[in-house]
Amino acid sequence: MSKQAYYKRINKQKTQESQAHIIKELITPIRQKMARYGAKKLYLDLQDDFLKNDIKIGRDKFFYFLKYHNLLIKKTKLYHITTDSKHGFYKSKDLLINLEIKHAEQVFVSDITYIKLASQHAYLALVTDVYSKKIMGYKIDTNMRVQLVKDALKMAVKNRIYNNENLIHHSDRGIQYCCPDFAEFAKSKNIILSTTQNSSPYENAVVERINGILKHEFGLNKTIPNLKTAEKMVKQAIEIYNNERRHCSLEMKTPQYAHQNQTHKYKSYKNKKNTTLAT
Repeated sequence: MSKQAYYKRINKQKTQESQAHIIKELITPIRQKMARYGAKKLYLDLQDDFLKNDIKIGRDKFFYFLKYHNLLIKKTKLYHITTDSKHGFYKSKDLLINLEIKHAEQVFVSDITYIKLASQHAYLALVTDVYSKKIMGYKIDTNMRVQLVKDALKMAVKNRIYNNENLIHHSDRGIQYCCPDFAEFAKSKNIILSTTQNSSPYENAVVERINGILKHEFGLNKTIPNLKTAEKMVKQAIEIYNNERRHCSLEMKTPQYAHQNQTHKYKSYKNKKNTTLAT
């Protein structure tokens, strides 16, 4: 090997090591905010930084880099049952069957998910727009009374920007969503109620998916010291989720962008009962 070739190889190696260090430093703050943020989304988010640092790396090479440095994320699925559907209240029909989702604020989906605190349990009620996947409202408390889901829906209604659109509220058949207090509140806001027809979490797949994102990407699946800390973590997680986290089903846009612009085509799949649901 010539002296020139030797130094060329050494310089190339130093450049690669330097760029690898830069890439790791670029990934770190994103993963600190979104611990389970996927490779495709990372790659898109880092394009401007790659240009600034003169880093030329394709998507496949970037994926290999993540794999080599043990930075790929493994998928996880975990469900906790928080639904009490054994009650005598009226259960609405499932209005999402064969419904074509065309725009934001056509359908809100709601659910309650379990949050573990050091000395007790807490429950997070979410209201999400089906089309944009934007979390429109939420409430966390140490009980699952109807006020929990009412407060979440109140926030969602307040955050609407297309108030002239008819709105369906879809949920499981839990007592909180079927009781007269909640039904009357929804009616006062001209919201039509819809419920799932069985207790499977997959029948309300949109919100179950988002529950998983908040828990596994933002650390809400861990034991949290107290309710005050949980409230702060939830608020921060939802702000980042809505404004920074890209979605494959939104053509790699954020929920906030998708909600305001409404340019993407809604993607769905059908479960075994032919119920159309979002991915």
